[in-house]
Amino acid sequence: MALRLGLPFPILSDAEGAMARALRLPTFLAGGDSYLKRLTFVVLDGRTEHVFYPVRDPETHPVEVADWLRAGM
Repeated sequence: MALRLGLPFPILSDAEGAMARALRLPTFLAGGDSYLKRLTFVVLDGRTEHVFYPVRDPETHPVEVADWLRAGM
């Protein structure tokens, strides 16, 4: 997916939900299905540097993350 979208970083997929369960990530129910709440992990060299949660405005969130990264993490 990252290559198709032209992203300079990898995309993590957790289709089976193993990571979400292991980390007890926040979820919500809709239509009888469980979904992850919006959050962003910044991972560097295998270490979680920062977690953005909650994501209050998904439209401005990418700018918030980019600003944080530009500020030197």
